[in-house]
Amino acid sequence: MSNIIIQVENISKQYRLGQVGRSTMHDDITRWMHRLMGKPDPFLKIGEDNDRSKKSASDYVWALRDIGFEVRQGEVLGIIGRNGAGKSTLLKILSKVTTPTTGQIKVKGRIASLLEVGTGFHPELSGRDNIFLNGAILGMTRKEIQQKFDAIVDFAGVERYIDTPVKRYSSGMYVRLAFAVAAHLEPDILIVDEVLAVGDAEFQKKCLGKMKEVSERDGRTVLFVSHNMPAVLNLCTHAMVLQFGKTVYNGATEPAIQHYLHNKQAAIQLPVAARTDRKGSGQLTCTGVQIADEAGKAVAVVKSGDEVNIQVQYTMQLPVVRQLLCRLQFVNANDDLMFICNNEHAAGLFDISAKDGVLSCCIERLPLFGGDYTINVQLFSRETGLLDEVEAAATLTVVDGDFFGTGKIPVIRKGLLVAHNWTTQNG
Repeated sequence: MSNIIIQVENISKQYRLGQVGRSTMHDDITRWMHRLMGKPDPFLKIGEDNDRSKKSASDYVWALRDIGFEVRQGEVLGIIGRNGAGKSTLLKILSKVTTPTTGQIKVKGRIASLLEVGTGFHPELSGRDNIFLNGAILGMTRKEIQQKFDAIVDFAGVERYIDTPVKRYSSGMYVRLAFAVAAHLEPDILIVDEVLAVGDAEFQKKCLGKMKEVSERDGRTVLFVSHNMPAVLNLCTHAMVLQFGKTVYNGATEPAIQHYLHNKQAAIQLPVAARTDRKGSGQLTCTGVQIADEAGKAVAVVKSGDEVNIQVQYTMQLPVVRQLLCRLQFVNANDDLMFICNNEHAAGLFDISAKDGVLSCCIERLPLFGGDYTINVQLFSRETGLLDEVEAAATLTVVDGDFFGTGKIPVIRKGLLVAHNWTTQNG
């Protein structure tokens, strides 16, 4: 038992709706009087579970409820769950960004946290200065940080911009440097939220490799939150599933993933406009997703190789949204990301002013094999950040079709179908 690095005992976190992070004077006086009389906090009785699909009848909600687990040295714990399950709240408590309402946590060693984009660095300082600042916070000397400096910069690939204030960095550059700092400054515990989704595929691969290295070779403990189930399966020694702020599974990684996928499938029956398990500012939201064929007719089933139009319906609260990015993620039944479509690369960012409208993405030849897929929608402004994110906003059933126009359907059914030609010539 001596190698237990993190011990969490029945922690809960309660928020007051509309007043997150502060309480009223009336609440404070009431709590104080109950303490004088030796009575429990009265507000702990009225909080509701954090079920975002239901309208709350109380002013209080439990973001987490009675969470308990242990993590040993060198283990990698995956924490999975849908948006609003309590994952980020749990990591913030473990990182000491916020405190639990009840329960206690015992931690041995230094913690480095990579939470949402925008935390951890001082925006006015350069990348160089932020590296030294973070090292100092972890208790390292300047000499120790200097020895790691070149490796950090090389891993992040930001050498050209290392003396530029980080407020000038793109979100991808920011995350690359933040991860490099967290992973290389030798914390005993590395906490990584799903911000790695901001980086490109190659950098995500580097990050996963680094996390595996620090756990297996260096014996450090990693807590990893991700929607990338293959990464969780490959990296984590065990996993925990959160739902509405409660632990619904804690054990082996593969059964945890199956539990999560089953819950996710059951949740997507609600219309998109009614879904509350979403992220973003809400200044522009997805209200529906329609899948249409070449003629514009709504369809539920399509063939491999057919033209498909994904129509994202939206409404917004602002007079104008500039530099709008719409990202569509196509995910298979095992939660593997198959491919991504976004307007930034194919058509450029949009400036929109219509209160209600439709963003249409045309895929001329659908490159998917037969099977069931879901489409995640992310709406993002380069000026203001994440506007809306809805997992499994639409479902797509694909049947095998004559993708290549040869009448032959591939036997090996992995990956994507890619249009290509062959020729021969004499040597």
